[in-house]
Amino acid sequence: MSTSKIIIAVDGYSSCGKSTLAKALAAHLAYVFIDTGAMYRAIALYLLRHQIDFNDTSKVIEALTQIKLYFKYNAQTAKSDMYLNDENVELEIREMRVSQKVSEVAAISEVRSFAVAQQHEMGKDKGIVMDGRDIGTVVFPNAALKIFVTADPAIRIQRRYLELSATNSKVTREEIAQNLQHRDLIDTTREHSPLRQAEDARVLDNSNMTREEQFNLAISWVKEVIG
Repeated sequence: MSTSKIIIAVDGYSSCGKSTLAKALAAHLAYVFIDTGAMYRAIALYLLRHQIDFNDTSKVIEALTQIKLYFKYNAQTAKSDMYLNDENVELEIREMRVSQKVSEVAAISEVRSFAVAQQHEMGKDKGIVMDGRDIGTVVFPNAALKIFVTADPAIRIQRRYLELSATNSKVTREEIAQNLQHRDLIDTTREHSPLRQAEDARVLDNSNMTREEQFNLAISWVKEVIG
């Protein structure tokens, strides 16, 4: 495989396994993994903590000037954690209260502009795998490889339930189904950078695939592109 580095954009719906795939690709290629969803979750957490009205544009813009985001490698988990103003918020941003609001926050044009500017900076040297909802269409439209991940809704609900029930015994499938449906609606219909498949993206439907099968298919695409 060539040593030339590329940008790999991984987009798709919530709970489709985008991050799992992106992390595996980054680890295999020795690339930097950037979880853009974590960035929007951290912003949502800040706004929630400070009780800032998402509809008050001036207050949101003011809040963004007080937010510093970065990823820091965690040797114990062998993953990168999300830091908000020098605080590790990796666990807190995965809570349901943040999940219920993150799509609304991500739909705010000023928030997306703020996050995209940081994402551009992170990708300037290439050698990254970035996952999100608008990476291949807006953030890096010229990415060498674009993967659009999708899965059957029932399978997405089950995956999310297994993930959340491990730390929250009270979470229900009905609650998760409503949350995913709500997020899908906002993500696909928002005015600024809606979720959509890039014309040159390769579709990966992993409904009936193991993680290994999904990874092997994606790696074969990487080899095609890099040569």
